[in-house]
Amino acid sequence: MVNPWNKKTIVLSPSQWMILGFTVIIGIGTLLLVLPIASQSGKSLGFLNALFTSTSAVCVTGLVVVDTGQFFTHFGQIVIMLLIQIGGLGFMTYGVIIALLLGKKLGLKHRFLIQESTNSASIQGLVRLCLSIFTISVIIEVLGSLLLTIHWYSELGLKQALYYAVFHSISAFNNAGFGLWPDNLIRYVGDPVVNIVITLLVILGGLGFIVILDVMRKRKWRALALNSKIVLTTSAALILAGFVVILITEMLSPAVFSNFTWGERLWAAYFQGVSPRSAGFNTVDIGKMLAASQFFVIFLMFVGGASGSTGGGIKINTFTVLLLAVFSHIRGRSDIHVFNRKISNETVLRALSVIIISLGTVLLVAFLLTITENKSKFDFIAILYEATSAFSTTGLTMGITADLTSIGKIILLVTMFIGRLGPLTLVYALSKNKDTTKIGYAEERVLIG
Repeated sequence: MVNPWNKKTIVLSPSQWMILGFTVIIGIGTLLLVLPIASQSGKSLGFLNALFTSTSAVCVTGLVVVDTGQFFTHFGQIVIMLLIQIGGLGFMTYGVIIALLLGKKLGLKHRFLIQESTNSASIQGLVRLCLSIFTISVIIEVLGSLLLTIHWYSELGLKQALYYAVFHSISAFNNAGFGLWPDNLIRYVGDPVVNIVITLLVILGGLGFIVILDVMRKRKWRALALNSKIVLTTSAALILAGFVVILITEMLSPAVFSNFTWGERLWAAYFQGVSPRSAGFNTVDIGKMLAASQFFVIFLMFVGGASGSTGGGIKINTFTVLLLAVFSHIRGRSDIHVFNRKISNETVLRALSVIIISLGTVLLVAFLLTITENKSKFDFIAILYEATSAFSTTGLTMGITADLTSIGKIILLVTMFIGRLGPLTLVYALSKNKDTTKIGYAEERVLIG
């Protein structure tokens, strides 16, 4: 006999499971942060602000509506720190760890979900990859915490120095940008240890675990995978470009660099050149920088970190592939070659899709914010900066986040969610099955340019 209550089983794709997983984690974080025990005043943060903060933490963005160090209790700060850790490494990484501890075996569906979560090319060796990701993360964050604890010991004392070091190490490696000081890291603009440790954590997190593992295993440039070579070279080029452009432009600005020593100017330019990779930390007042510097930072944020990393943006890999495609077309080449390897046309089309969807998303969000924040009289570059920062999960701001309207905050938290998942993941999750029709049509020329 057929059970009349038996409904059709709902089958979710890996992309849909990703959306569901992040939504559940954000929901749990919201419920914890909205509790009075999470705020130092004993008053609730409010549902919308708690939702915004939880989304920002899980999506490792760093945009905040209240000061993290002054508003939240240790309970609230630890919740944020855990949300950053889970969101940065991906909830499936911890799912694998828990499954192994419980002696559970992972089925094919779980492996496909892990593949989607880690952006892996194959389902082979995914359990080992998750264990490697967890181990590498712990080692790097512990080393960062140790160095910062030693450095801050004389200033803060052992207990507070350790707490601040762990929080900022996790936030930096996961490219989150949450800080416990009201001025973020501006007080350490000329501090070599803080600048070096934080930026190294940011860079390592932005390279991606696939690249780090590839470098650790092969240790020779010629033996590295093409993906690793692209990520490493482009990362170095963008960091150098950020340093040079910000140093030169801000030398013309009396508002930021005028009171700095030459050492502080160099450290400030270097830090602000690294941070847009998706870190969200700053050692200068972003709102006082020249429009030229701010616009270039928008470009760096839009590019972001590497695929499979804790960083956001369109990804370094995507940017480089499309750049190589343009250069190849200009030189009259039908194939795209780099490092003695060929890049497929399918990869180029995927890169183009990501960039077009991402650019459209940022412009749409900026357009909507100009409407919702019309009464606030924010500069357009500040709105574009905020929209790009949210989509790229960077967290840098020109100081307008806390003053946004409720609708503006909702728009930004949705943008952060889209940016963390990736535009293609969201499109695949919302679309139907892949079109496999064999119908062909006659080709006709379309004028371009």
